[in-house]
Amino acid sequence: MTSYNFLSSKVSSLQGDITVPGDKSISHRAIMLGAISKGTTTVSGFLDGEDCLSTLHAFQAMGVKIEGPFSQRVVIHGVGKYGLKKPKSIINCGNSGTTMRLLTGILAAQEFDTELTGDSSLLKRPMERVSRPLKQMGADLRTTAGLPPIFIKGGQQLNGISYEMPVASAQVKSCLLLAGLYANGETEVIETGLTRDHTERMLTAFSYPIYKSDNSITINSQSEGQGTDVIVPGDISSAAFFIVAATIIPNSELVIRNVGINPTRTGIIQILQLMGADIEIANKRLCGEEMVADIYVRHAPLEGIDIPSAMVPIAIDEFPIIFIAASSAKGKTTIHGAEELRCKESDRIVAMADGLEQLGIETEVLEDGIIIYGGEISGGIVESRNDHRIAMAFAIAGTVAKEPITIKNCSNVATSFPNFVALANRLNLSLLETKDE
Repeated sequence: MTSYNFLSSKVSSLQGDITVPGDKSISHRAIMLGAISKGTTTVSGFLDGEDCLSTLHAFQAMGVKIEGPFSQRVVIHGVGKYGLKKPKSIINCGNSGTTMRLLTGILAAQEFDTELTGDSSLLKRPMERVSRPLKQMGADLRTTAGLPPIFIKGGQQLNGISYEMPVASAQVKSCLLLAGLYANGETEVIETGLTRDHTERMLTAFSYPIYKSDNSITINSQSEGQGTDVIVPGDISSAAFFIVAATIIPNSELVIRNVGINPTRTGIIQILQLMGADIEIANKRLCGEEMVADIYVRHAPLEGIDIPSAMVPIAIDEFPIIFIAASSAKGKTTIHGAEELRCKESDRIVAMADGLEQLGIETEVLEDGIIIYGGEISGGIVESRNDHRIAMAFAIAGTVAKEPITIKNCSNVATSFPNFVALANRLNLSLLETKDE
């Protein structure tokens, strides 16, 4: 089996004016809500990475006509809340935890049985966090010791519950809100920490009423979504790699256009600015329900900090590249309250710590985070553990390392950022793809 690797080498500067692919979280949700709404939905800027295509193919398998993607444009002919049909086979969610967890909320209320599976990485990710509250709502589903595959029995009447989130997870929140579209009574989700709110914004865009107060969101089954036009902004999680690159590479200047700056997603910007980064947010404007802006970045020396715990949930996907920023900073960076990183495509705390140690950076692994002592990154070989964000983070590390860095097993970068290598090299980074047969 062919394994794809990256070889990343030091560069003298980064210069450019770019856009990044569409937001992965928004692309997933646009397909889901477009499919179960009435009428036609057009999605522009759709991320045609493997994760979002898993969601698209799942709904096609359930009888939804979806045209595209053609030039990041998708047209969804919605079937309404009750128009999905039993798939002819098991639904394969690939590497996408978002597909599996959110889809479980919708499928728990359908009349037909379904089974959800995924690749070897997804089969290791915890699913009790969604199955437990769904069972409280009346769903009949089972996992294998809390892991996928998920077997969902149809024909169950769901009932609304009030659920206080034990961990800050946008996927769990979204799963329960989608299940609440079908449940008797009201479904209330109470958040104990800030998480991304794309599902709530997307429901509003599809004219589905939700009720928000303080830290809770309430939904009921009395309405039907209406098809709409969705414009997907650039993904700040993808932009983050180049924001850090422009910050740590001397003599760099970068503009990234049309990036989504949803306030539940901008922890990466706030953390880097606390470390001393030179980042300017310009030309803010509303794009549908989401805020968009252009981001200007210039090289700046960074200082290690204690990252405020309140910022952890709103930067959770960006921590692999934040670890690289911390490795390039002067002094010590401490992260607490980040247990969720252990439940991603890999245990990102351990995976990043192991890789950084290979590159000469001292770390201390904590139960809920990590301490990183900034220094000079050496060259070497690191393992991505088939995690797209770890692969891209170490690719950026190579741009300031003393010697080239080889990153093993990078095929999964296609799940979120299919043109990462091409865009990196357009900015004069030195990134090569190699393969092991």
